[in-house]
Amino acid sequence: MLQGLMSDSEGLEEIERQIEAGQFVWRMDREDVHMNIEAALTDLISMVKLALQNQGLIVPGYTHLQRAQPVLLQHLLLAYVEQSLYLTIILSSTNDVLLRFLERDAGRLLDCRARVNFCPLGACALAGTGLPIDRFMTSDALGFTAPMRNRKGCEEKLLSANSITAVHLSRLGEEWVLWASEEFGFLTPRDAVSTGSRIMPQKKNPDPMELVRGKSARVVGDLVSLLVLCKGLPHAYNRDLQEDKEPVFDSVKAIVGMLEVSAEFAQNVSFNRERIQKALPAGHLDATTLADYLVKKASDFSLSKKKIPAVDMIQERDSNI
Repeated sequence: MLQGLMSDSEGLEEIERQIEAGQFVWRMDREDVHMNIEAALTDLISMVKLALQNQGLIVPGYTHLQRAQPVLLQHLLLAYVEQSLYLTIILSSTNDVLLRFLERDAGRLLDCRARVNFCPLGACALAGTGLPIDRFMTSDALGFTAPMRNRKGCEEKLLSANSITAVHLSRLGEEWVLWASEEFGFLTPRDAVSTGSRIMPQKKNPDPMELVRGKSARVVGDLVSLLVLCKGLPHAYNRDLQEDKEPVFDSVKAIVGMLEVSAEFAQNVSFNRERIQKALPAGHLDATTLADYLVKKASDFSLSKKKIPAVDMIQERDSNI
């Protein structure tokens, strides 16, 4: 299951490759070279590292928010990694924007870049220019794939990819907020990533993931704003498009913040093994395994479904004696 996931050494090799290629973004709010590299490495491997720290921990798995089957915690965590494995993606030719995204989400942005990486210089507002410019030269010099054939919008592709990522992060946030509640008690955030209450000092709220969950509405809202802005526009440039900048910049800023907060939270939580193990016997989590066993023994599956409740009743009776 863990084959092919990024280790510390592999993460450092990836960062070294970015530095050598001139793609690494040095942030001024981090004190020195070491702080920059350490923070980048943390972003690259945070969720994978959390899965590795909890190998073998079985937790109740839920469907419809009802207990369903026992699953490995790392299976759940790596499901989010598969949706979203930390990759570095350059979203501008000047390397101004560097986002770290959790495999499928990164793939969408890579696909987005491939679809929109065409040079608009010379496309003008509608039908190009009659001036003797070499569009292929400027396109190549600026790192584009080719000149843009016709003027077209591309922002909705980026905001669509951002919105899907935001939904994935929001679902992770919702799950962890539930698990941090007293009703579940599966997860405890450290003080660095939780808050109390002004009138209820006993509380330890997972505020960062609540904010991630809330920010997803903003990112999706940015996409909706852009789509509604564009839905009635005829071909080519219209003055309405001066309104497209705000949702684009806001979406990128929000998604970067959501990713950074999620990575920080993942590095500052612990899973309560004792509470989780006490929760496993309830809910007949082994019912599916028993049904599979009866099917393998040549029993009809519909018949096995009738047998299992009787077995569950016997188990409950025995546990109450």
